[in-house]
Amino acid sequence: MSASATLPILLLVMSNVFMTFAWYGHLRFPHAPLYAVVLVSWGIALLEYCLAVPANRIGHQVYSAAELKTMQEVITLLVFAVFSVVYLKEPLGWNHALGFTLIGAGAFFIFKKF
Repeated sequence: MSASATLPILLLVMSNVFMTFAWYGHLRFPHAPLYAVVLVSWGIALLEYCLAVPANRIGHQVYSAAELKTMQEVITLLVFAVFSVVYLKEPLGWNHALGFTLIGAGAFFIFKKF
């Protein structure tokens, strides 16, 4: 796999880690003022954009926009699953696994060349 094919994936993984913390990290701090968590989340989201935009720009040399979006969604689910269990201490059940599997099946058809 070429660098122009793998670099977007790595950048999307890193951007999704930041975005997951921006969107859900504050849930461990329910008593923090809402304005504070919004400002902190915006700061974290800026870092996410600094990774996601280049990922898509570089990735579009190799992948279609639909493929890039599909990769981003699958990566988001994988990052969120780990985040949910490890950081939020919320277990995932069989229904989550089934839902993620169906999304994975959809991703398969996005990348399948008929």
